[in-house]
Amino acid sequence: MSEKIAVRTTAAPAPAHTFSQGVRKGPFVQVSGQGPVDPATGEYLHPGDVAAQTTRTLENVAAIVEASGATFDDVTMLRVYLTEREDFAAMNEAYGKFVEARTTGEVLPCRTTVFTGLPREEMLVEIDAIAIVTD
Repeated sequence: MSEKIAVRTTAAPAPAHTFSQGVRKGPFVQVSGQGPVDPATGEYLHPGDVAAQTTRTLENVAAIVEASGATFDDVTMLRVYLTEREDFAAMNEAYGKFVEARTTGEVLPCRTTVFTGLPREEMLVEIDAIAIVTD
């Protein structure tokens, strides 16, 4: 039986005290929801710009995935949480550019998009991920 391991990296924002950035158990990696936060300063970036927030958020997700021993190609699922339905097109364009640039094969990760309230008013997007490590 494989043990559950916390995934930690300074290349993504430090988690709140109540959860891990990510968890790996065997080949499975779950990344906690990330937002548009600068890992060095802890500041929320790009107020009002969902495309820039999406890119920063995905950079944080990718950093945690990589800290687990996986690559972005190992990501099987991304869940996107948006505060405004009107932001979908801009998020989708930024998301598509990021994911296609980091996926080497023809199979892109699955995705679900949900419209909801988020913990901080300045957050327009939050994204979490599941990856399967194939080392």
